[in-house]
Amino acid sequence: MAARPGPGPGPGPGPLLLLLLGLVVVAAAAAPPVSAEPRVYLSSWAVRVAAAGPREAGGLARRHGLLCLGQPYYHFKHRGTRQKALSRHWGWNMRLTKEPKVLWFEQQTVKRRTKRSVNVVPTDPWFYKQWYMNNDINPDLNILTAWSKGYTGLGVVLTVLDDGIEKDHPDLSANYDPLASYDFNSNDPDPQPRYAAGDENWHGTRCAGEVAAAANNRICGAGVAYNAKVGGVRMLDGPITDMVEAQSLSLRPQHIHIYSASWGPEDDGKTVDGPGVLAAEAFHRGVTKGRGGLGSIFIWASGNGGINYDNCNCDGYTNSIYTLAVGSVLAGGRRPWYGEGCSAILTTTYSSRTTSEVQIVSAMPALPALTWRDLQHLVIRTSKPAHLQAEDWAVNGVGRKVSHHYGYGLLDAGLLVEMAKEWTGTRPQRRCSVKALHTPRNIGSKLTVSTDVSCSGRTKHIRSLEHVQVQLSLSYSRRGDLVIALTSPMGTTSTLVTVRPYDTSQQGYKDWTFMSTHFWDENPNGTWTLRLENKGDAYNTGLLTGFILHLHGTDEEMTGTVLLAPQRGRCHPSSADCGSSLFAYRRSCLSYCPPRYYGHTQRAAATNAARVCASCHPSCYTCQGASANNCTACPPAGTFDELTRSCSPPQGFPAEEGLQSDLLPVLVCGSLILSAFLYVTYRKRRCDFSPNSCTQVTAASSSGTSLPARPRSFWQSGGSHAPNRCLGRTARTHTAQYRARCGPWFLFTSSL
Repeated sequence: MAARPGPGPGPGPGPLLLLLLGLVVVAAAAAPPVSAEPRVYLSSWAVRVAAAGPREAGGLARRHGLLCLGQPYYHFKHRGTRQKALSRHWGWNMRLTKEPKVLWFEQQTVKRRTKRSVNVVPTDPWFYKQWYMNNDINPDLNILTAWSKGYTGLGVVLTVLDDGIEKDHPDLSANYDPLASYDFNSNDPDPQPRYAAGDENWHGTRCAGEVAAAANNRICGAGVAYNAKVGGVRMLDGPITDMVEAQSLSLRPQHIHIYSASWGPEDDGKTVDGPGVLAAEAFHRGVTKGRGGLGSIFIWASGNGGINYDNCNCDGYTNSIYTLAVGSVLAGGRRPWYGEGCSAILTTTYSSRTTSEVQIVSAMPALPALTWRDLQHLVIRTSKPAHLQAEDWAVNGVGRKVSHHYGYGLLDAGLLVEMAKEWTGTRPQRRCSVKALHTPRNIGSKLTVSTDVSCSGRTKHIRSLEHVQVQLSLSYSRRGDLVIALTSPMGTTSTLVTVRPYDTSQQGYKDWTFMSTHFWDENPNGTWTLRLENKGDAYNTGLLTGFILHLHGTDEEMTGTVLLAPQRGRCHPSSADCGSSLFAYRRSCLSYCPPRYYGHTQRAAATNAARVCASCHPSCYTCQGASANNCTACPPAGTFDELTRSCSPPQGFPAEEGLQSDLLPVLVCGSLILSAFLYVTYRKRRCDFSPNSCTQVTAASSSGTSLPARPRSFWQSGGSHAPNRCLGRTARTHTAQYRARCGPWFLFTSSL
């Protein structure tokens, strides 16, 4: 398998718990005394009455001139007593004390409570680099909307199937879950990556960080689902077998909700490969029995074979109906050069920055009873073509735009959680299989095979399609020259495999199953047409010997399900529909405003006010008002003046140091180049994994090559006119020592 780019109990708390308790005690002892707020007493009492029902309690209240406001605890109130006071009401307390039927009473006081919801932008020093969710581009992934509704991944457990995870990483340790982790390469519970010269097992750690890096801890960036629990399965750093894959896909399916995989067969444009018998069984067992029968969620990267003209329908992991395949797009809406398309892709997220599972994690708490199929329905309905550029956008039979590069478009996390709350669930999956070929057919330059389908009957009645599979057996003199497409009765054409110029195999496709999501919610009944066409040498020949059509779906009409949900709960910036407690921002209602905006009350009339997110001054990153003197934080290259509350660029730095240099496709995670906060360049900030340790540091070896970042003690500052250099050790030694302490989550390049 190529990376894209026995479980046992975890360690007990022991001395770590004692240390934590000790720190709490020390902190409490060292804190200065805080004057207590005075109690505010109300003119009401909670009363417990002996052997009395509502009638007796009412009589007791009337005798004392009180109002009885009902059960289950009798609530007595006096209309003449002051509504609020700083001391108990002596007279009424004495009367209730002397009443023989009163067993207990208490004059009610005002209690101070605050909503425990996310109401601030994360304070992590590199949050400004996380443009895919901090409002730097439009549209972003709409993560702030999900956060503002309280969905930050709390209660969700995700595991990354990769080369391990640094469980003690300071930005991951708080969310690390040992029960979601195992090392199938060494057969022990510890998924710690193996770091040695020439081995760079950082892939899993970086993927985990994108999902669940802790927020507001002053360390680097924040995970998109920063309250989720995350584990890691080390399975790519050794011999990979069907057994290893099956064990990894089956790890604690009642504890783990989501399995994230960013690997698959070689993306070389000539390989056709998929799960073995055991792994295939693990997928099926996961979706039928995982999560208490709701089904495990398997998120899969679509592949990095774009440069080799690969097609992810030749990858049996990506094109499985049990996995949720995700494509990638650059910030500007263009396809990345490495992006691999196919008809199995369901949705898309931004490349160079983040992976898809984070949006899924933030959606899961909205409706914990979502099945694996419910989630795929929701993803399709909350993915939007937006600004994604492709020549193949087409409207399918139910009016949805779909592309082989992007699926149904860019995933919207805020809309996903909103629609999940409205979702009523789907009926059980039905399958209708049709043998469409009864005698072998010569392919020649072009072959068309049509078959009439009627999915009826008690067990295979389908009204709305989900996945469509085409199981083919054929021989061909040059497999990569063959283009195969399928057309539905409603007129939708989906290309199952494109030309793959590097695929010179003469083996053809031996009982290979292609899959398409482009017919979702269509009616399956009618004529289906398969087209095979030679796009290469005119002398190519082949024979089609098998064609079975597998149609999956439900017996209910799904085209109108949650059709209006994209408009629910979403308001326009100029309206007051968000109520008195939320801010209107673009088409969303947020509990706080994103960076570069501040909360503002607009008054359209004397009695009408709307809370909106208004723009900060361009010099501010966050602010409390529109003026240049209302800044609360500055953009990357700015310097904050606390006295004037303004931002100004430091000497020697450009006024705006953008993110363009961070767009280079350096490493891959989940078929997506990782987020900007994971990479920096010369004169960018770095974090060496200790609080408040972000400093402006660069590195250059004696040969001028780029080196990984290392703890601060390994560096010597060269001053303003000389480069910083390594001290007294070779680059390899530095790398090993750095990894032993921190791992290589954050890598740096030099401009030298």
